[in-house]
Amino acid sequence: MKNYLQLTCLCALLLLINLSTRVYGQQQQTVTGTVTDKTTGNPLPGVTVSVKGSLAGTITDGSGNFKFNTTRQFPITLVFSSVGYSSAPVVVNNAGNITVQLASTEILGEEIVVAASRVSQSILESPVSIEKLNATAIRESPTPSFYDALPSLKGVESSVQSLTFRTITTRGFNTNGNTRFNQLMDGMDNQAPGLNFSVGNIVGISELDVASVELLPGASSALYGAGGMNGTLLMTSKSPFDYQGLSLKLQAGVNHVGKKQQDNIGFIPDITARYAKAFGRFAFKLNFGYMKADDWQAVDSTNFDRLNLRTKAGFSHATDPNYDGVNVYGDEITTTYGASAGLLNGQAVSRTGYRESDLVDYSTHSLKTGAAFHYKITDNTEAIVQGNWGTGTTVYTGSDRYSLRKFNLGQYKLEVRGKRFFVRGYTTQERSGEAYNATALGTLLNEAYNPSVVRDNDGNVTGGWFAEYASIYNQARMGVFPGAPGVKTDAQAHAIARSVADRNRLTPGSAAFNQAKETITSNYIGFGAGRNGAKFNDKTNLYHYEGFYDFTDHLKILEVQAGAAFRRYSLNSDGTIFDDGAGRIKIDEVGAYLQVGKKLVQDRIKLTGSVRYDKNENFDGRFTPRISGVFTVAPRHNIRLSFQTAYRNPTNQDQYIDLPIRANTRLIGGLPELLNKYNLYNNKGYTQASVQRYAATGDPTQLQQYTFGKFRPESVSAYEIGYKGLIKNRLLIDAYYYYSAYKNFLSYTALIQPTVPLAQDPTLSSARIFATYVNNPEKVKAQGGAIGLDYLINSWTLSGNFSYNDLTNNKGELDNAFNTPKYRFNIGVASKSIAKNLGFNVMYRWQDAFVWSSSFVRGTVSAYSTIDAQVNYRIPKIRATIKVGGSNITNHYFQTSYGNPKAGAIYYTAILFDDLLK
Repeated sequence: MKNYLQLTCLCALLLLINLSTRVYGQQQQTVTGTVTDKTTGNPLPGVTVSVKGSLAGTITDGSGNFKFNTTRQFPITLVFSSVGYSSAPVVVNNAGNITVQLASTEILGEEIVVAASRVSQSILESPVSIEKLNATAIRESPTPSFYDALPSLKGVESSVQSLTFRTITTRGFNTNGNTRFNQLMDGMDNQAPGLNFSVGNIVGISELDVASVELLPGASSALYGAGGMNGTLLMTSKSPFDYQGLSLKLQAGVNHVGKKQQDNIGFIPDITARYAKAFGRFAFKLNFGYMKADDWQAVDSTNFDRLNLRTKAGFSHATDPNYDGVNVYGDEITTTYGASAGLLNGQAVSRTGYRESDLVDYSTHSLKTGAAFHYKITDNTEAIVQGNWGTGTTVYTGSDRYSLRKFNLGQYKLEVRGKRFFVRGYTTQERSGEAYNATALGTLLNEAYNPSVVRDNDGNVTGGWFAEYASIYNQARMGVFPGAPGVKTDAQAHAIARSVADRNRLTPGSAAFNQAKETITSNYIGFGAGRNGAKFNDKTNLYHYEGFYDFTDHLKILEVQAGAAFRRYSLNSDGTIFDDGAGRIKIDEVGAYLQVGKKLVQDRIKLTGSVRYDKNENFDGRFTPRISGVFTVAPRHNIRLSFQTAYRNPTNQDQYIDLPIRANTRLIGGLPELLNKYNLYNNKGYTQASVQRYAATGDPTQLQQYTFGKFRPESVSAYEIGYKGLIKNRLLIDAYYYYSAYKNFLSYTALIQPTVPLAQDPTLSSARIFATYVNNPEKVKAQGGAIGLDYLINSWTLSGNFSYNDLTNNKGELDNAFNTPKYRFNIGVASKSIAKNLGFNVMYRWQDAFVWSSSFVRGTVSAYSTIDAQVNYRIPKIRATIKVGGSNITNHYFQTSYGNPKAGAIYYTAILFDDLLK
C-alpha cells in the first residue's frame, strides 16, 4: 500500500511537470519596486506583493524593496497589502522599477486565515473561533520565543515541563502531552509518533522561518483528522520566493536570577539563522537554530500518598518513615515488611530516594536544522522537497519524569501544490537517543548497593534493605542496638534503622554513584540480557500521504473541497516502551473528508457543512460531521453558529505501552492483548478507590473488582455561538460560548491485582498494580467561553482577553484530568512607534488556582500572574532591530502543572538582522 501511494505521488508530479513544459518556455520578466508609508515616507518591510489572479508575488524586505519574476503578459495588476494599511491595487504596464505609497488605516480584522476552512478567508468571516499570529506579531512578541507567546491568546493554556518543553491546548483537559490537540508544521503532524507528545519548540520550526501561526480552539477533526478533539495549531513557514536573503538573530539571556533553584545564574545563548534565494523558477532556503541553557529544576519535596492520591504531612523521612517525595525518586519502593508480626508497629517504610537534580540532565539544549527546495512548475503550481531535523536534551513528564537526552526527530516531505490543490507525502522519524526514566534510575541505584528484598529458592525473605531496617528498628526500640543503648522512641528507632541501612548508600556525585548511574542509563528498561536499566530504545516512524482539491472554480454555485489521507505508524521500541519485544508493530489509518459551502441572501449568510470518515485498523470507523453558519448582521459584524464533532483514537501508548514504572507497578495499554497478557480478565484487579475504602475501614466488602468493556475511541459533540465585529475601525471584539459533551472519554485508572487470596495477604502488600486506559461509561461535559478586545489608537494597541472553562460533571470513580483553571485573563499594551524607530510590548497574564491530576502525581496548582515585556529599536540603515526584554520579569516563580518545575524570569537581549546578502 505504501509503495503504491508513493508511486501515485510521483506520477502526479511527473504529469504536472509535463503539463507545465509549455509555460516553462515562456520568457520571464522582472518587476522591482519600493513601498513606503504615505505619511512618513519610511520604507515598509513585510508588505505582501501579489499578482492579481496568480500565486506569483513576494514580500518587501527591511528597506521596503521587492523583486520578483513573472511570465504573465503586461499589463498586470499588483496588490499591496499589510496589516494597518489599506490594500492598494496598482496596474503595471511594463517591467521595471515602481514606487508605491500605502496609507495607514490602522484597521483591525483584515487578517486572512486558512485553518478554519482550508481555504483563504477573512478572519471576520471565519465559521469557527480562530486565533492568529502573523510574522509581525511574532517579531514583536515580548517572550524569548514565539511558542512561549501562545498562552497570551485567548482560551490557550499550557503545561511547562522544562525551559524548552512546553505543550499547549484549549478548552480544558490539559495534560503534559496534550494528545487531544493537533499540531501541524507545514502540513506535517509535529507529534512524536512513539512518545506521543507534541515536540513543542524543542525541535520544531525555526522562529525566523515562521510566516504565521493559526490556532483553532475546540473540535477540528472534520478537517484535520483524529486527535483534534480540543484544537489544532497550524504553523506555516516562509516561502523562499517571498522571503529572500539572510536573516540572523543573536540572542543571549539569563535565568536562575536570585539563585532559588541553583547557586549560579544561567547564561542562555540562542542563535538562529535563515538564508533563502530564488533563481527564476527555483528557490531554496536553509534554517539553523541552536540554544543552550540551565534548565528549570523540579524540586518539590512534598510528601505524596500514591494510594489515596493526596499529599501527606512532612517533607522527609524524619517525619514520615514512608515518605515519598513528589520530585524524589526511588522512595516509591515501600513495604509493610514485618507489620503482621508487629516488627514495625504496623508502619509502612519506604527506601531513601534521590532528588531529581541528582538524576536528570538539566543542561538543556536544542538544535534545529531545515532545508527546502521549491520549484514553480507554473505560476500557480509549485513542487517542494523539504526536510527538518532537530535534536535536544530536556526533561518531560509522563507517568514519571523522563530525561530526554539527545532525543531527535526528523521530518521529510515531498509536496506538489497549486492554487486549488495539494498532494503531499511525508515521514516522521523519531529516535529516543539516550533518554531514560528518572524513577527507574533512582530505584535501581538503591538496588545496586543493597537490594530491597533478598529471597531464597522457596521465596522466603532472607535479607535485604527492608529486613535489615526492621531488625535494627526493633533492636533500637528494645534498647539493645550496639552503640545506641537505651530504649528509643519510635522516631528515634526509625532514624537509627535508616542510618544503618543506608550506610553504603551511593552518594550523589561520588565515583561509585556516577559509575552506577552510567551503567543503569546505558541498559534498557525491561528484563533479560542488557536490560534491568532505565534507558529507552525508541525508533518509531510515521508515514503519511494526503491529497486535497478545491472544486469551487468548476462548480461556481457551490464551494466544494475534498481530501483523503493514509497513515502508517511503525512502532519500534525493542520492548522498552511498547509490547513490541517480538518485532515492530504496524498500525494503519485511512481518512477522507468533504466540505460544501454556500453564500445566501446577497452573501450575508454563509453556510458550510463538512463530514470526515476515519478508520484505524484496531477500532471501528468514525464519521465526524461539522455544520456552521456565519451571519453578517451589519458590515464587519458577524455572528457564527456551529455544531462540530471530533474524535481521537487511543494513542499508540494508550494502545500498546508495556512499561514498568515502579517495582510492583506497570503501565499497560488498553487493548485486549495487553489485558490478556497480564490475566486481568480472569484475575480481576480491585479499583483504587475501593482499596482506599478498604484501607480506611478494614471491611473486605468495600473491595470492588473492575470488569473491562470494549476499548473504543473517544468522541465529542461541541456547540458554539460566537460574535466577531469591528467598531469604527478601532475596536475589534471577538466572543464565544461553547458546550462540549464527550462520549467514551479515555481515562487513566489504576487496578490492584492480588497475587494470593486476600486471607493470606490482607494488606495487599504482594499485589501487583496495573495502570491502564479505559473508557468512562459516563458522559463528560464541559462548557466555557471567552472574549477578546483589541483597540487601536494612533500607533498604540490595547488588548485584553478573558477565558472561562468549567467541567459541568465528573461522575463515577474515574478521574478525567480536566486540569484547567476556571478563569484566566491577559492584558497587553504595545506600540510600534512610541518614538522614531522605537517600539515596545507589555503583556500581563493571570490564571486561577486549580487541581492538577495525572498518572504522575495529583495536587493543587496555585494561582499566578506574570509580566512579559520588551523594548525594540530599529536601525533601518543596517536592516537591524535591537530588542531587550524578559518573560516573567518580576521573577515570581510559578508552576503550570503539578510535579513539574517552577519557572522564574528570563531576561534577554537580541539583535535581529533581516534581508542581508539578498
